[in-house]
Amino acid sequence: MYDLAVIGAGWAGFNAALRAKELGLAVCLIESRQIGGTCLNHGCIPTKALITCAKIFSLAKRSADFGVELDNLRLNWRLIQERKNKVIRHLAQGMHSRMSGINFINSVAQITGPGEITVDGQVIRTKFILIATGSSPAELPELKFDQERIISSDQALTLGQIPQSLLVVGGGVIGCEFAGLFATLGSRVTIIEKMPGLLPAEDKEVSRKIESIFKKKGIQVYTGADLSTLDLKPYDKILVCTGRTPNSQGLAAQDLGLVLEGHKIIVDAYLKTSVGNIYAAGDCTAKSMLAHYAAYQGVVAVENMFSGNKQAADYSVVPVCIFTDPQIASVGVKENAASVYPGQAKVYRFDFRANALAQIADETEGWIKIITAGDNGPVIGASIIGPQATELISVLSTAINAGFTAVQFRAMIFAHPTLAEGIQEAFKHSGGI
Repeated sequence: MYDLAVIGAGWAGFNAALRAKELGLAVCLIESRQIGGTCLNHGCIPTKALITCAKIFSLAKRSADFGVELDNLRLNWRLIQERKNKVIRHLAQGMHSRMSGINFINSVAQITGPGEITVDGQVIRTKFILIATGSSPAELPELKFDQERIISSDQALTLGQIPQSLLVVGGGVIGCEFAGLFATLGSRVTIIEKMPGLLPAEDKEVSRKIESIFKKKGIQVYTGADLSTLDLKPYDKILVCTGRTPNSQGLAAQDLGLVLEGHKIIVDAYLKTSVGNIYAAGDCTAKSMLAHYAAYQGVVAVENMFSGNKQAADYSVVPVCIFTDPQIASVGVKENAASVYPGQAKVYRFDFRANALAQIADETEGWIKIITAGDNGPVIGASIIGPQATELISVLSTAINAGFTAVQFRAMIFAHPTLAEGIQEAFKHSGGI
């Protein structure tokens, strides 16, 4: 008898199992494919590995601007793919090394009762079950994946060669990252988005800026567009990035009485499903399909199962990181939504053109924008487009959680020259806008 059986070894399930082990519980972790789930094998890690290689290639092409002259610069796609795969293997080995004390079962699982899971014909009995089965790329009825020309993000990561021409359908986070990646690698890229702007969930000014940058890079951008009006014939590959679908099929969920909304598993504020001892975390709940939030959910679910002090999962301070070039990151309230915040919201801003390190690195596109709840109120949100935005956003996430104000930021000492000092400069000199 286990205290906890976790189905799915992605970022939610893996971190949940680790937390259960820390609490001294008997836990098993069941995964039908590779440890690490989407993030490690088909998402965060491989995309960023390829994007990093593309960034180095981009820097090498303008190395003469830094006094470094390179001859015969060329891409080796095979070696880039090998490096990506090596990173995945190394991180997977690291995850396995942390599994001591957890029974890892590499097989398909089916829930056959509130406290029973069938694996390979064997019944596992457990006090609690955590479903953490992740998600898969969503398909469009008019663009069914054929794994050859019409592909998902999964196939885009394993292409045998860089496509000469690429149509990216969907201008959200995944679509923008892939559009930027392949454009840097030399593909002729077109991106199409049905909403009025790219990255529709982000700050509107950021959306307009990345569209402008994409166009400067030679990417054709169509927003507010109808896919049916576009001629698909000129493109070698069509990459569909129109969201992800929760993986809840095959769990016998409906037989158990689990409430679903489409494929999404419905959970309460404490991540409990409609069945008392079954919880769910990560993409299968469709709350926020981000790996770091999935990890948080997994830990919260375990603590709510076994702790007397239950805590509701908090969705208010979840940083979003987008690895375009330049990078984009945000947390909390956006400027376009600040008007609905109680009290008079105030916007502070700093442009990277005024930052010494950005000038040194010749990466001055973009800005830091910070929202506070009035003159003396705490930080409630931030949006950044520019160098190392995905690192800088953690400072502002911390500030929101801690209730920091503009006055407190002005009193701090930030190291110079750094990109991070731009956060303090926003409060020092912009005076709010």
